Amino acid sequence: MCNLLQFAFTLAWTAAWICLALLLRPLSGREARLPLRMAARCWAPGLLRGAGARLEVEGAARVDWSRPCLLVANHASVIDVCALFRAVPVPLRFLLKDEMKRVPFVGWYARATGMLFIVRDSARAGALMRREAAAMLARGQVLCLFPEGTRSRDGTVAPFKGGSLQAAIDAGVPVVPVAVQGAGRVLPVQGFFRVRPGRIRVGFGEPLAVREDGAPVPRQVLADRARTRIVGMLEAWRRKHATCGS
Repeated sequence: MCNLLQFAFTLAWTAAWICLALLLRPLSGREARLPLRMAARCWAPGLLRGAGARLEVEGAARVDWSRPCLLVANHASVIDVCALFRAVPVPLRFLLKDEMKRVPFVGWYARATGMLFIVRDSARAGALMRREAAAMLARGQVLCLFPEGTRSRDGTVAPFKGGSLQAAIDAGVPVVPVAVQGAGRVLPVQGFFRVRPGRIRVGFGEPLAVREDGAPVPRQVLADRARTRIVGMLEAWRRKHATCGS
């Protein structure tokens, strides 16, 4: 019963804030700064509190938020998006699955705020998405994507797909590894909206340069480096938790 009430709250809260954001969208110009900041300061905190999630953010000072960058994060739950919206101190856009366009409210908001969509298993669509992402980054915006391609069901970080990181190379902006821990326990992939209170950590790693010795870093090498940094942050948190708990 509690989970049903939380699910109803999530739907109502999301619909209400998205309706307000869409009403105000014409006032915020091309960059859609106002509706994006509403997601970070109103919608996401409300859903995190409603789920009983305590958010902890580490390493944000490592990133120069006055400049564009590509954030790459591990992915274990839909609540990752809330945690990232809240943790990033500037307007944030995501690369989403194309199916999200058809989701009421969420799809409307995503399109209105300039989110990008990827069609799976389409080389042509992938190339177009990379050009759009590079153009977005070149305009000074911050974009986040999940290079695993799907949510992890057991907390294991799957290999990263390097294709989507090409946008950062083309735009000449750094790639920032972002580790998210605990989201999969708060809102697991399995089952119907089984929310459990808990802590969600978001950690920002040192930005990765997309060029070395005057040449672009191969995109798969860049993806592997980002994954290694993220896995390292997650393992460090686990060791710290084990030490504190012993």
